Amino acid sequence: MNQQPFPTELARDLVRRGYSRRSFGRLASFLAGGAGLTFYNEPALAQFSDLGALPEGAVRINANENPAGPCPEALAAIARVAGTGGRYQFEEAPRFARALADSEGLRPDYVLPFPGSSDALHRAILAFTSPSRSLVLGDPGYEAGERAANFIGSAVHKVPLTTDYAHDVQGMVKADPNAGVFYLCNPNNPSGTVTPRAAIEWLLANKPAGSILLLDEAYIHFTEEPSGVSLAAKDQDVIVLRTFSKLYGMAGLRAGAAIGRPDLIGRLRAYGGGILPATGMAAATASLACKDLVSNRRAGMKRLREEQFAFCEKHKIKYIPSVSNKWMIDAGIPARELTWKLAAENVYIGRSWPVWPTYARVTIGTPGEMAKFQQALLKVLAA
Repeated sequence: MNQQPFPTELARDLVRRGYSRRSFGRLASFLAGGAGLTFYNEPALAQFSDLGALPEGAVRINANENPAGPCPEALAAIARVAGTGGRYQFEEAPRFARALADSEGLRPDYVLPFPGSSDALHRAILAFTSPSRSLVLGDPGYEAGERAANFIGSAVHKVPLTTDYAHDVQGMVKADPNAGVFYLCNPNNPSGTVTPRAAIEWLLANKPAGSILLLDEAYIHFTEEPSGVSLAAKDQDVIVLRTFSKLYGMAGLRAGAAIGRPDLIGRLRAYGGGILPATGMAAATASLACKDLVSNRRAGMKRLREEQFAFCEKHKIKYIPSVSNKWMIDAGIPARELTWKLAAENVYIGRSWPVWPTYARVTIGTPGEMAKFQQALLKVLAA
């Protein structure tokens, strides 16, 4: 396939950051979306042969989804724009950007809309890492950025979490004095645990010059923790990732944003483009206008989460306390074995990470789903 030439300014930037011109073909295929798709989706979505063909009535608690789905106001917005779906409806994306900026007390140029947050994550790796500037992240952590870095030839340094399951920010800074991106998911995926604000501020104050903190807040709405958006508002070297896939229940609709200083998020524009889904943009805008949506869903998730912890304690199942919509369990057998044994009971949980091979990630679903999960888990353990 013939690759389109890089824009001159982008090509110069890539050479300046240590890429050879031979690397351009690899990067071009990434930007075209071809080979890049091999790392786009989370491995949990591929651990079973065909997610779309799960048996009828399957308990799907493997992908950190929110079965509550979009709120009624979002559904009404979807219906509104779907009726004129023959039009591109370009206006929905800037309308969403303004609404998100207003909700965070920012100017609209601090918000760059995306279909979810994965696209923005990948672009940040392209824009700020290189053969001479690495990616540093926690372990275990969400690996999409790691796979992107591997694909384009950037080094990756993984730093174990602390004993209380926070990111070891001092270890991360020590990992590479010339890192380009420090990726920190807060609350973390998969552990669902929090890195304190003081640690995040320390990382920003002590990171190498020219690097950025890529702060993934996909799960921030499930907590009372302060958002890193206030750091972006102070024009610090941080890009905050947001998605409406989790608490807002819009995983399949695709809406999200990168938030940061205009010059930082502006560097993401060179690595992609395209029309954003009007349905996702409109639904996200409508969701932001729902005053009690976040607090009500946060409280409901907390109740369900604490019920799962109580179940684990009752049956002496090890777990890692989470503040998110998923948690990690160690049921006393290898995690992969547990995953497949539960699948035989029509219960599909998440995966494990190499650094924690006995722990499996479980998403918190509906009360009925969690009851079936508990029943199936006890059956597997009894066997």
